[in-house]
Amino acid sequence: MVQLAGFWMALATFLGIWWGHVGVRWLEAHTVRIGPPALILTIAGLGLNLYALFAPTLTLAGVSSIIGVTLLWDAFELFRQAKRVRKGHAPANPANPRHAAYLAAGGSATTADLLDREPTGRPVTPQPSPWRPTERPSDVYRPSSASTD
Repeated sequence: MVQLAGFWMALATFLGIWWGHVGVRWLEAHTVRIGPPALILTIAGLGLNLYALFAPTLTLAGVSSIIGVTLLWDAFELFRQAKRVRKGHAPANPANPRHAAYLAAGGSATTADLLDREPTGRPVTPQPSPWRPTERPSDVYRPSSASTD
């Protein structure tokens, strides 16, 4: 017999973590007051965990509990994301009045996305391609000749 419970729980975990990362950043950036979304996430998380106690199958109980705990964590993470925005560790949304107040206060808040950077740590800046259409990279790269003295 094929057991799919593990697959469904793994999928719920993956999607829950993905939504938590993307959704928390989006909710925090676009809502003026983070209390109402945090309350909704808390109620949904508690509701799913309550359902998991009485679910008819282990698969439904596992998936419900995984998503429920993830939603509870996301409610907590909304407040932590607000602190990251105030400290300048996450980009502020100038269209959001709460973020506009952070920016106007002259603190550390910034609109720069610190995650948008090269692997070396330098910010990403759009630049024209270094290769002209008539050149190949091998034509441009000329290693210095070693001195044979």
